[in-house]
Amino acid sequence: MKTLIFTISAFFWLTMGLFAQQQTTDSLIGKKVVLDEVFVSAVRVTNASPVTFSNLSKEDIKPRNLGQDIPILMNFLPSVVTTSDAGAGVGYTGIRVRGSDATRVNVTINGIPYNDAESQGTFWVNMPDFASSTESLQLQRGVGTSTNGAGAFGASLNLLTDGYSEEAFAQVSSSLGSFNTLRNNVKFSTGLLNNHIELSGRLSQINSDGYIDRARVDLESYFLQAAYKDENTLIKALLFGGHEITYQAWYGIDENTLESDRTFNPSGIYTDENGVTQFYENEVDNYKQDHFQLLWNEKLSANWSSNLAIHYTRGRGFFEQFREDDDFDTYGFTPLNVDSEVVNTTDLIRRRWLDNDFYGTVFSANYEKDKLNFIIGGGWNTYKGDHFGEVIWARFASNSEYRDRYYDDTSTKTDFNLYTKANYKLDSKWSLYGDLQYRSVGYQANGEDTGLVDDTFNFFNPKAGITYDLNKKNNFYFSYAVANREPNRNDYENGNPKPENLKDFELGWRYVSSDVQVNTNVYYMKYRDQLVLTGELNDVGAPLRANVGDSYRLGLEIDANIRLNDKFSITPNIALSSNKNQEFIFQRDGVVQNLGNTNIAYSPKLIAGNLLTYFPKPELQLILLSKYVGEQFMGNIDAEASILEAYSQTDFNVQYELKCNGFLDSIVLSGLVNNIFNAKFESNGYFFTFDDDFSNPGTVTTIEGAGFYPQAGTNFLVGATLNF
Repeated sequence: MKTLIFTISAFFWLTMGLFAQQQTTDSLIGKKVVLDEVFVSAVRVTNASPVTFSNLSKEDIKPRNLGQDIPILMNFLPSVVTTSDAGAGVGYTGIRVRGSDATRVNVTINGIPYNDAESQGTFWVNMPDFASSTESLQLQRGVGTSTNGAGAFGASLNLLTDGYSEEAFAQVSSSLGSFNTLRNNVKFSTGLLNNHIELSGRLSQINSDGYIDRARVDLESYFLQAAYKDENTLIKALLFGGHEITYQAWYGIDENTLESDRTFNPSGIYTDENGVTQFYENEVDNYKQDHFQLLWNEKLSANWSSNLAIHYTRGRGFFEQFREDDDFDTYGFTPLNVDSEVVNTTDLIRRRWLDNDFYGTVFSANYEKDKLNFIIGGGWNTYKGDHFGEVIWARFASNSEYRDRYYDDTSTKTDFNLYTKANYKLDSKWSLYGDLQYRSVGYQANGEDTGLVDDTFNFFNPKAGITYDLNKKNNFYFSYAVANREPNRNDYENGNPKPENLKDFELGWRYVSSDVQVNTNVYYMKYRDQLVLTGELNDVGAPLRANVGDSYRLGLEIDANIRLNDKFSITPNIALSSNKNQEFIFQRDGVVQNLGNTNIAYSPKLIAGNLLTYFPKPELQLILLSKYVGEQFMGNIDAEASILEAYSQTDFNVQYELKCNGFLDSIVLSGLVNNIFNAKFESNGYFFTFDDDFSNPGTVTTIEGAGFYPQAGTNFLVGATLNF
């Protein structure tokens, strides 16, 4: 039924797009206008700024955009490590930059915060196929420039959605591949009507069984945009969102299972009344998220321009679990007397709900004249979340009623920030950069896991730097930045967390010529009270963190784009780093010990990647993509059991464009073979310790264990896009 509804909807939007088409164009998606970049100008940087960054355009993403999530499409950027719960890049995916996980990567869409306000994570599964509506993205490594939302402690990622198109177009795209993966989408634009108004949109549907057992996904998303422009004004209204139903695959497997059954998924496992092992068929995550953005850019004069945005995000959904022999006390049930025996445990099915609203405004004003580029901006945002649990079935339900809530928590978070930035050109070679931000955060929660929380944080985040242009080809920069960051909801599970502080030093050199571009930088990130990943997971699969005293990250990053000739180019990158906790304190075998300097969890010393691109003819593109991630520890005590082995992956990508005449403008065929050498590797995992004082009375022994998330062997995706 869903497929039928999607097909009818796709036909409807395609028909509208074709009806509105008034002239043909040799562009695949009409002529995009760079004016849309004004919406991210306040949070993006250029080579004139002393910030380390990488850009990806729609053209860079397009050959591999066959249904995988945005983090997977970013896999080959410097210092980036990605992972997928289901093992094939569709569904729940994650990203780390310089060893920092997604909760520490500030993400904005058109300058508006996207990180979940409470967990600080980014859940791309809630917006499937969003890459198909992304015009460009910029990944700033380190603290970067001031932005909106939670502070950047590893990187900041800002996305610009589709620009308006001057010319009408319609596009239908389908792809399919391994694990019964299927993606369909349709896009359209009316082009500029009366030279002022454009309407555009996208509908997408993605299904996949996943590499991991039962890790199926059923994803739907949409993107609708109305744009108005005249000589001095650009206004865009956006409505986009998605609905995901994902069978849970966030538990991982132990080392023994990894050897015997790599695709085993323990989620939903239980033993029925006959002693037979079963798997609950609806152990799913079911969540909907809708976003509204109203963006307004106004050119006030020859030197002044302004941006104003208001936004609202509505999220609601649950994850469902079968629980075997759970205690009555957890759910407020009264013990029962059944056949003269007291019953105080039961099998049951529960749903844990999240119902939230996020709204606010972001704004900026830009003054640019001669040697000065000055920006003042900020934002005010509010999050309100309801967390509650329901038992929808129980073998023994005691005195409970349908839809009773066995917990019912609320939380509120407010976030206000104000920043000012300036880039001043002293002369033809030297430029100064300054950036000051004040941020105030208030957080209240009353969860059983968090306890009563009523915290307010006030942060001052200064940044300064200098840029030296040796000549037209060589550019040097140095910057110093301070960032402060509040704990997230999960941090309160471990007690009374402290906010974090980071001092980031960046020294870089850029070389640009017609055939060679090279970026080289050294960084030193000095942390106080860093909330590092412990390697452990909570009861919903979320990583847990804990404050450590002092720690640092020291690294070298090099990336290049080299045009060898008219047909070949290579895009290599390498990141070398040392990531250390200093004087790390840990209780082992019942004794508190100082372990000295230990490696920070999930921080490989070596990450390397490369793209070898071959254009045998203008319409044909072949790319060989390779990635290497060095050995890393999944905990902070350098335990052998916590090692995640080094791995490498090589992919092959092809794209061919067939030009047409008349009704059909072009056909673009794409293919992607992931992991062509069928390497067996795990890109993520977890590590835990606990004290055992029962095996040998009078002694305490620290027990260690680990889990792993296997990634798929050789798998493929192929697709076709029809452009009208």
